[in-house]
Amino acid sequence: MSAGKIDEGTAEPSGTAGSRPVKRGTFELRRDIAASPERVFAAFAEPELRTRWFRLPGPSSSFEHALDFRVGGGETARNRFVLEEMDERVEYRSRFIDLVPAERLVYVYEARVNDVLRWASLVTVELAAAAAGGTRLDWTEQYSLLVLSTEDGEQDAAHLRGGTRLMLNGLSAACGSADRAATPRPVRSPQAAG
Repeated sequence: MSAGKIDEGTAEPSGTAGSRPVKRGTFELRRDIAASPERVFAAFAEPELRTRWFRLPGPSSSFEHALDFRVGGGETARNRFVLEEMDERVEYRSRFIDLVPAERLVYVYEARVNDVLRWASLVTVELAAAAAGGTRLDWTEQYSLLVLSTEDGEQDAAHLRGGTRLMLNGLSAACGSADRAATPRPVRSPQAAG
């Protein structure tokens, strides 16, 4: 890579010749939710509310969840997804870095499938009272896809963005509202971030 250029978002991990490439990227989503910032923040902080909208693929009967909502604490979730010949154990692990009630959450998480680390992300969730009432939620996720299902990883990145959109729909419902607006913000490539 020459000086002044930004990489294309895929790189070989240093010191691991022949290993699989890593696909990096960032996406942003915005939602207007018809609930107060305090209520939206509580949907992240209170286990009963959190499990109304945060799920892993698989049946509810096998879903395991633990939440330690404090800076330095984290969250774990596990489930088993079986469909025809597919049998996957999915796991989510996070650690909270910054929590400002009714304003901001910053956390890192990793996703594993069958004990293989598939991706890791840094997530920033910003909450602001909306002029028309309710909450403006801005979600920014910076991800590293470590195991790609296709050579370029585009399908994996699209799956991650789509899953996050569905999750935010669930968040709106858990807050006692229908999502009034789902205003997509442009997806920024690593090239645009520099």
